[in-house]
Amino acid sequence: MSHEPLPTDQPAVVTCGLPYANGDLHVGHLRTYVVGDAYSRALRRLGQQTAFVCGSDMHGTPVAVNAAEQGVAPEEFALEYHETYEETFPEFNVEFDNYGHTHDETNTETTREFVRSWVDNDHVFEKEIQVAWDAEEDQPLPDRYVEGTCPYCGEKARGDECDEGCQRHLEPGEIVDPVSTLTGNPAEYREREHKFLRLSDFQEYLQGFLDRLEGTDNARNQPREWVDGELQDLCITRDMDWGIDYPGEGEEDLVLYVWVDAPIEYVSSTKQYTERVGAEEYDWRDVWTVGGEQRHGTGWEAGWTDEGGEIIHVIGRDIIQHHTVFWPSMLRGAGYNEPRAVLATGFVGIDGKALSTSRNRAVWADEYLETSFHPDLFRYYIVTGAGLETDVDFSWDRFAERVNGELVGNLGNFCYRALLFAHRNYDGTPDAEPGPEVRERVEDAVAAFEDAVADYDIRAVGEAAVELADFGNEYIQRNEPWNLVDDEPDRAAQVIRDCVQLAKACAVLMQPVMPETAERLWTQLGETGTVADAALEDALAAPPAEFGEPEELFTQVEDERVAGLNETLRERVAAASDGDAGADGDGDDGEPEAGDAADAGDLEPLADGRVSFEAFQELDMRVGEITVAEPIEDSDDLMRLEVDIGVETRQVVAGIKGLHDAADLPGTRCVLLANMERAELFGYESNGMVLAAGEEADLLTTHADAPVGTRVR
Repeated sequence: MSHEPLPTDQPAVVTCGLPYANGDLHVGHLRTYVVGDAYSRALRRLGQQTAFVCGSDMHGTPVAVNAAEQGVAPEEFALEYHETYEETFPEFNVEFDNYGHTHDETNTETTREFVRSWVDNDHVFEKEIQVAWDAEEDQPLPDRYVEGTCPYCGEKARGDECDEGCQRHLEPGEIVDPVSTLTGNPAEYREREHKFLRLSDFQEYLQGFLDRLEGTDNARNQPREWVDGELQDLCITRDMDWGIDYPGEGEEDLVLYVWVDAPIEYVSSTKQYTERVGAEEYDWRDVWTVGGEQRHGTGWEAGWTDEGGEIIHVIGRDIIQHHTVFWPSMLRGAGYNEPRAVLATGFVGIDGKALSTSRNRAVWADEYLETSFHPDLFRYYIVTGAGLETDVDFSWDRFAERVNGELVGNLGNFCYRALLFAHRNYDGTPDAEPGPEVRERVEDAVAAFEDAVADYDIRAVGEAAVELADFGNEYIQRNEPWNLVDDEPDRAAQVIRDCVQLAKACAVLMQPVMPETAERLWTQLGETGTVADAALEDALAAPPAEFGEPEELFTQVEDERVAGLNETLRERVAAASDGDAGADGDGDDGEPEAGDAADAGDLEPLADGRVSFEAFQELDMRVGEITVAEPIEDSDDLMRLEVDIGVETRQVVAGIKGLHDAADLPGTRCVLLANMERAELFGYESNGMVLAAGEEADLLTTHADAPVGTRVR
């Protein structure tokens, strides 16, 4: 990997964390895959040779447990979900170049090759460890066959992960007070020999790797506590039947831990893509290996090279450790290239609450599809709803607000009115040169798009076309071409020529996030070929001289439709909360479900990442007093506040409507984050953020009467 600014001359591969073949997909899962798809398309838009690959994670104890409960073989159980995923992803315009699974022949052999390389390079050792055992059934209890207490935080935990507490990966034998999930009986520990990957061999390398790693801050910072401390070796085998057999003589009773073969599927899926298209078009070795070959030998593990392709992983933040500690060590130990970037997304909440599959508090993938809303609407909402690391709240109300305001009222409105005026008055693009103002604005938009891709700012990629359309609406309104046609025809032609150029640029820029809608706009412009094949510089190329009458790109989401969807969701959540929702089905050795970690009492787990004291000092929080509180008309959630913070009074838009009576708020003390970036919500500028706790928006204040304007430290 080069670490030159993207795009580079080296081929790239973009991967997403493997969906675990153990349950249905929901919007929490889809955030990762939509982001990965959009980023892959954006890289190609820049001219970067890119493959987008993934696969289903078929192994691990949850699949074995749930398959047994249904009375079917694990392979049959997992393949059914794998086939469902293959059908579902294209419904959201998530188009992998290759989608495999971890149990296929390619990944089985590639995984064994990895392990043999570790053994040959003396990175694997054997030792006796404590393994939980069900004495009644006389069998070992790997991973999620056992539950107990986390030795680090004291919360209830599964055998391989503290899913309800500190989120740490747990090794066999670590869990306290183990209980068999098979019988409910207390488990006992017995000595068993297992294989370990000696992560301590890679500690120096990992420290340098994290210094080089690009992507989100949480992916670079969270692993530091493991890599800079005493690095615990990774047990790579399990006592069970379902999985890839350990490749060694006399080891037939051991299979490889699911977190060994799962990430290796990234390599295997890329291999399969090469097999399908041919090495001349895309050679997996140019990406995954260094100089087209594996490297071994003295000093390789601690060294680094700038050869190889650009490997970019898009994952949920709950599997950062696996992708920034385990996976780079596995690659380095087998002589493969290291990732260039890891992008870890935030979770997705549902209507202000943590997503929970066990409580049926989710919006499922097939549920969205049943609404007949276009997939591009969801893609735009989920990509631009927040920065990549930040949690996104999915609610039908906000979905409708964003679609109606930003897509229907802005982007769709501009493109339709511009092309309709051009068609009716000029049969297409007027014969005029674009003005310098518009050319400069398009050039700026293209440059901002390029910067966003290089900075892994997917939200900015998604907003590029909408921001350009916002300028277009202002431009056409300012110049009023309908008043120029008769008196200043040349000026009218030039204005509409500019507007058609802006619409074409919007099609080019929106394609990564809204590919089908961009294609429709491209066709309406009379362009030949497909917008997917257009280069970024085509945003400035002259549009066709003739095109037909356009159609609206987006349809208004009606209030009645939203009300019905809200009612359905709330009834289902209420019904699930009142009773026993049954088995969670969240078993996610391969890709833990985003949001499910907060199920325990709906409390969110502590964040793994730490902020420095210096970073905290940059937050300017002030004691304030609310002087004015007014509900914002037509918004279900927002209220306009005026907050006195001593040195000045700030206007703030807060999502507390319905939770607080506006008449009771004046005179209330609160804490205001004063150096929050300004934002515009429902036409009101919000200059700060009022801090509140929990779903009831309990406003934070001080214990005593600190003067208004006092800084919170």
